[in-house]
Amino acid sequence: MGKFFENLGLVLIAGLALAVLIAVFPDSGYRPPTGDLLNGVLQWLHVFFGITWIGLLYYFNFVQIPTMPSVPAELKPGVSKYIAPSALFYFRWGAVFTVLTGALLAWSYNELHEGLTLQPEARLIGIGMWLALIMAANVWFVIWPNQKRALGIVQADDASKAKSARTAMIASRTNVLLSIPMLLAMTNAH
Repeated sequence: MGKFFENLGLVLIAGLALAVLIAVFPDSGYRPPTGDLLNGVLQWLHVFFGITWIGLLYYFNFVQIPTMPSVPAELKPGVSKYIAPSALFYFRWGAVFTVLTGALLAWSYNELHEGLTLQPEARLIGIGMWLALIMAANVWFVIWPNQKRALGIVQADDASKAKSARTAMIASRTNVLLSIPMLLAMTNAH
């Protein structure tokens, strides 16, 4: 059993298989929002990727950033060279797939145009969509380029690294701020 749980890929496949079994089992109680199984899978993927993205956002802001000053200097490379780059990979792609699945969901609900143009019938979901788009742009165009310099993934002098670390932190805190109303808008009935 230990070998199974040591293999993340197998655990993910087994979790997916279990979710599929629950979804197709006639008496499980699973009911996709529109009655369409494909739409239900899309919604589930949107939530999965959203949890990945926002979970990592909160990890960075609630755990890594506040803890780093107390980490002994000789241990910091373990975070900056291994943990942070890996977490940033899932963070970036979690943002992309959250936005993509969200746009597909809004399209399937016939709310994409109405939401993006903040029409009254889809205004709340539209607010959530715009906040998520701003946050995703922040991830790719502010946080990631600055983290590459701060972590030494690309060459930068010490002053540039420090400035980039601060810029990435402020952008990340901006995303924490925006995530709170975004989650309200995205989880409300629409």
